[in-house]
Amino acid sequence: MVRGRTVTSWPSLATDLRNAGASWADHEVVICTSGPNTLITSRRPDDLKAFCQAAIDAFSG
Repeated sequence: MVRGRTVTSWPSLATDLRNAGASWADHEVVICTSGPNTLITSRRPDDLKAFCQAAIDAFSG
């Protein structure tokens, strides 16, 4: 699911995501459009406001 995609997550998952083929970035939100769909990821609950705004912006048209 993440091979060739750029994602973010809780920092302790970075190695697992890299091992799965993802590029990991330490940002509050990452929007990846390089796959068959738009993938929006965030790091932690403190980033929820930014994540929600990115989802609204990406999917509202």
